[in-house]
Amino acid sequence: MSVPIKVRSERENYLQAIEFRCPAWIPINYHLYPSLHARYGERLRSLQRRHPLIFDPADIGRESVESRDPLLNDDTYSEDDWGCTWHNARGGTVGQVVKHPLADWSDLHALRIPNPEAQEDWAKLREEARRTRDRGKPVIGGPRSFATGGFFDRLHFLRGLENFCIDLLTDPPELAELIQCVLDYNLRYIRLWLETGVDVMYFHGDLGTQNGLLISPEAFRKHLKPAYREMFQMCRAAGVHVHYSSDGNILEIVDDLIECGVSLHDPQVGANGIDAIARAYKGRLCAMVDIDEQRLPLWTPNEVEAQVREIVQKVATPEGGLMLLACPTEDVPLENLEAICTAWEKHGRGR
Repeated sequence: MSVPIKVRSERENYLQAIEFRCPAWIPINYHLYPSLHARYGERLRSLQRRHPLIFDPADIGRESVESRDPLLNDDTYSEDDWGCTWHNARGGTVGQVVKHPLADWSDLHALRIPNPEAQEDWAKLREEARRTRDRGKPVIGGPRSFATGGFFDRLHFLRGLENFCIDLLTDPPELAELIQCVLDYNLRYIRLWLETGVDVMYFHGDLGTQNGLLISPEAFRKHLKPAYREMFQMCRAAGVHVHYSSDGNILEIVDDLIECGVSLHDPQVGANGIDAIARAYKGRLCAMVDIDEQRLPLWTPNEVEAQVREIVQKVATPEGGLMLLACPTEDVPLENLEAICTAWEKHGRGR
């Protein structure tokens, strides 16, 4: 990783990291919630301007798609495209589903299934993909809100998490019907995204807890894995990479994700540990390692740098397979946000 950082485009380097083709630098993805902007305002924008290799100057101050998401509004109730009712008691971050349209199986045949063609302005997204690629940036496709898309998430949004976990144990006949219904919708939605010309397709589904899977590996393999394989292989057959995002500890099914076609996953340091991430991912699956969100509010800048350095030393290979992910909440001190940037500039720009 000795090539100067500006030799390759961001897009080219991003794909080389996923594909273990010797990227020039370790990509970093910095996710800034609207609540963070609300707290720090111009001070945050000033920080972004100080680190132009991380934050594109053309994007600073521009309203994000996420900032317009009704699910992020403070103390509001809103209904998504599937009829799930969301409540957010704290603006700037995602709320939760408080009313599940399939809490009772008797409502299954009245389920409101969205038309994916009407959910997005696909012509606009095709043009955005073209412009993004022309700017030398990777084109990432996927739902702009929890109000659309999703698979594991959508299943428990519809049924309620407790109901859905019981379903996986008791296997009622309605479960297979619901899974097929959501899968059929997703395949239509994914196909439309693939037609826009994306490089990577993003999928979200929080399967992990702090200590392990939310459901058993056997339940995952029986009920969910076949659908994931079909969705992910559709993408891979089109030459598009799969980024599967799941919080928590899902080390028990990393091999399954690889088999399904996942190219990139974002393991959390706090739930998994750096050593365990290195054992499960290094050289096998590109890890977008999520810097410890639980400790970021409490650490000193030196401790932030120490974790970034350790991640790079233990997970990176000369061939690639590592990205960094920062998802700070508004309780993270500004100096720690800066420390993430300076740590990446010191340890992630070439070895």
